[in-house]
Amino acid sequence: MEDSLRPKTKRPRLAPVLKALAAALLFGINAPLSKALLAPGGLGEVAPIPMAAFLYLGSGLGAWALLRVRRQEATAVSEATLQRGDVPWLVGALLAGGVAAPIVLMFGLRVTPGATASLLLNFEGVATTLIAALAFREAVGQRVWGAIGLITAASIVLSWEPGGRLGVSLGALGILAACVLWGVDNNLTRSISARNPLTIVAAKGLGAGLFSLVLALLVGQPLPRLGAALIAMALGSVSYGLSIMLFILALRDLGAARTSALFSSAPFVGALLSFAILGEGVRTQFLVALPLMLAGTVLLVTEQHGHEHRHGFLAHEHRHRHDDAHHDHAHTPGEIPPNGWHSHPHEHAPQVHEHPHAPDLHHRHQH
Repeated sequence: MEDSLRPKTKRPRLAPVLKALAAALLFGINAPLSKALLAPGGLGEVAPIPMAAFLYLGSGLGAWALLRVRRQEATAVSEATLQRGDVPWLVGALLAGGVAAPIVLMFGLRVTPGATASLLLNFEGVATTLIAALAFREAVGQRVWGAIGLITAASIVLSWEPGGRLGVSLGALGILAACVLWGVDNNLTRSISARNPLTIVAAKGLGAGLFSLVLALLVGQPLPRLGAALIAMALGSVSYGLSIMLFILALRDLGAARTSALFSSAPFVGALLSFAILGEGVRTQFLVALPLMLAGTVLLVTEQHGHEHRHGFLAHEHRHRHDDAHHDHAHTPGEIPPNGWHSHPHEHAPQVHEHPHAPDLHHRHQH
């Protein structure tokens, strides 16, 4: 192998891992804050479908507003825009994760014991990984499977309700189906993760929010008071909108399986906030689950995957810098902004080299 084709070996960047964990943290605040702010006796109880509608609408409107602001900034970081070929992926993700999954989950929860439902909802990470490995041929080795197993086990322990009634029914199968639909959503979103994440969040949030709002009106669920709706939208802009944006950014560099596994740490954030905000006691389950979660996260963070691999010709567009082994194309003087980040259509010539990598935008080869 020629030395010019062998980039300097280095450990994978920690930034995408931190983005995935931050996405989990922001999503994890949703449940305890919703319970604290919208409980009966406060601003009033909000029905499930309107609550979902305003959370989604908050994420979509927040992303849309931020898009408008950034377009007016002369120093805005360039991102790749959605193209016509991206529409099927976006629509599929919206229908699977924003429309079908919540509906299926709603009907499943109606006839499923709470303990069973809490445990089954942890299947989303497993479903995402299975779909990524089997349908999208994403590289998932033994280390990643082990990490996913540990994190899933930790989530199951944390969601276990002692004394809760367990049972398997058609409702339980419905919850599993909802998790599979969210797994489909995660993998479809990975396919467009090179595009502007704010555009994706705005489209998914507004689409799912409007659908849920219309559904709430059709089934006769009452809309909340203005104050409660605004709080739900503000919470959604952070716990859904910003969380999904960080999730998409992590997908670019880590792939669906690893990002979803790290995102599965969200229940721990919810548990910690429940201790701090709601005054709930520290349960034994938390103390048992915490080392399992930490062990799984350490496995993912310290993963080293490197081998000689071949890149075919590739033409695409995404936000990038010229500080790696894949972006050495030329620019006219002054074309690249001072911070180095920019986006434009560019080509990658075929090459063979070896270095540590994850299933990012340039390493989705089969193994």
